[in-house]
Amino acid sequence: MNKSRAIYPGSFDPVHFGHLDVIKRSTHLFSDLIIAVAASKSKGPFFSVEERMAMLRETLGDDPAITILPLEGLLVDFAREHGVFTVIRGLRAVSDFEFEFQMALMNRKLEPRLETVYLTPKEDYTYLSSRIMKEVARFGGDVSQLAPSCVSERLARMRVRNPGAE
Repeated sequence: MNKSRAIYPGSFDPVHFGHLDVIKRSTHLFSDLIIAVAASKSKGPFFSVEERMAMLRETLGDDPAITILPLEGLLVDFAREHGVFTVIRGLRAVSDFEFEFQMALMNRKLEPRLETVYLTPKEDYTYLSSRIMKEVARFGGDVSQLAPSCVSERLARMRVRNPGAE
């Protein structure tokens, strides 16, 4: 089987087990995977791009098939720069599809070579999002079953430093 390269873009603010499931399954489909960590300033990220990349590195280790890079600007420009024209996107529910479908069409309009491949996470993670996980952590909830220990520990430290954070 001739495997190729793919990009898995996202904010990963922070990475959770749903993301990791999609990453693991992507590495079975593609020989090389670029995890593109988007600044996502409009989302008001909890962690900096550097912190999010560090958590991904700590979680994934030194897999030579995975590259973790920052993503600023348009995904199509990133794809052209790296010569990779397959994008991986996770779909948790039907409600994710409409937005993801519109993004895929816009990306293809801007760069006709770009194709989007959708992967659904393991059923155990279909409810999980970074936003929900941060909300649980913000109010002192235990997120250790939702994310790697390096993430849940950072979230707990953030809660201690910012007890009234909202």
